[in-house]
Amino acid sequence: MIPLTLAEVATVVDGVVHGDPTLTVTGPAYVDTRAATDGGLFVAVVGERVDGHDYAAGAHAVLGSRPTEAPTVVVADPVVALGRLARHVLDRLDVPVLALTGSQGKTGTKDYLAHVLAAAGPTVATAANNNNEIGVPLTVLRADATTAYLVVEMGARGIGHIAYLCDIAPPSVAAVLNVGTAHIGEFGSREAIAEAKGEIVEALGVDGTAVLNADDDLTSAMTSRTRARTLTFGAEGESAGDVTWRGLELDALGRPTVELGHDGAWRRVSLTQTGAHQVANAAAAVAMALAVGRTFDDAVDALATATSASRWRMELHERADGLLVVNDAYNANPASMVAAIDALAAIGERAGRRTVAVLGEMRELGPDAEAGHREVGRSAAAHGTDVVVVVGEPARGIADGLAERDDWHGEVIVTAGRDDALAWLRENAVATDVVLVKASRGAALEVVADGLLDADPTDPTTGVVPTP
Repeated sequence: MIPLTLAEVATVVDGVVHGDPTLTVTGPAYVDTRAATDGGLFVAVVGERVDGHDYAAGAHAVLGSRPTEAPTVVVADPVVALGRLARHVLDRLDVPVLALTGSQGKTGTKDYLAHVLAAAGPTVATAANNNNEIGVPLTVLRADATTAYLVVEMGARGIGHIAYLCDIAPPSVAAVLNVGTAHIGEFGSREAIAEAKGEIVEALGVDGTAVLNADDDLTSAMTSRTRARTLTFGAEGESAGDVTWRGLELDALGRPTVELGHDGAWRRVSLTQTGAHQVANAAAAVAMALAVGRTFDDAVDALATATSASRWRMELHERADGLLVVNDAYNANPASMVAAIDALAAIGERAGRRTVAVLGEMRELGPDAEAGHREVGRSAAAHGTDVVVVVGEPARGIADGLAERDDWHGEVIVTAGRDDALAWLRENAVATDVVLVKASRGAALEVVADGLLDADPTDPTTGVVPTP
């Protein structure tokens, strides 16, 4: 963050300083006191269960809705003020904003893109899942005069939300990865989701670049919603994008090797993360990098060394006895569930392992929740999953979907919750198995993965399978 006095902050956000107005904020903004930094700005947010003002003691400076023990800029709404402050700082920096959204793949693509751009210059990217009206400005405020690229993941809970985020961080490159069924309970239909996601390309100027998925009908149609030039990505074939791929192969751990193509040039690359779906994420990242002047060769070279920067997303761990655990417990929707099950099947087939899918609830599906869970069950059966452990009553539709397939001869275990699922796995999972763990964030199934590995959940490197 560029240094600002509290008086300057107050002017930007229309606030009143309680304390020393000459005190200078030099560190990033934060909302979690565990992330406090020297010289940082604590944003005191009032939540449903916690009031941030109660934790302001010891902070260097505070942005809040009432005075605190620390020097405070008092405003009507700290979240709105945070957004205004982020826009002010961004306007003073000469840094391109690369923004992306989509129903799935946002974090994977963001991590690939940040790695590719970091090879060219200092890059600030969204941490974890900070993609909302608080997370986006927090990301922006981590940038400073040395930042060469700013990569911002944007989520949407309704119409107008992404437009608001783009007002905080106006993009010069904007990508829509896909339009799926994540959050369909809030939007009501894929068409409504597309309406919201497309706001990101509407925010581009004539000098910007929209990066769109050529394989997704609702996404590719967004060319009509932007004045910017368009770059596309998609598999080789009728809908091949400007960045395309062919010859996909998976190794014994489900990691893809593929030929990426652009403008007549083809480069073979092996990715270090598990799942065929990683290829589309990587191609989208390449397209976005091309939009800011990176060369195709440089982007592909960087991909070969990219590893996940975000926890609980297709993390591959090996227990001391050889058991493989794929921890993809960060979030889930029907499309990402199917992709993870596909990756599980690939590992099972190539490594000769029994496949065990530990699957929990997918939230925010609204009236489509039952159908979505059944779809996942049918997919697990179609992929020949050997054992499916259903975690919790809200996920029972997965078992119902399995039962719809007469040709599936695997085993289904329906458990009451995480503890029962972990107990079953500890008794029944063996060294030659590969176990996938996946559900929505609220299900917290990383507890099951960590318990099965007997790993320290605070150590993200415990048992991680080394990249090739």
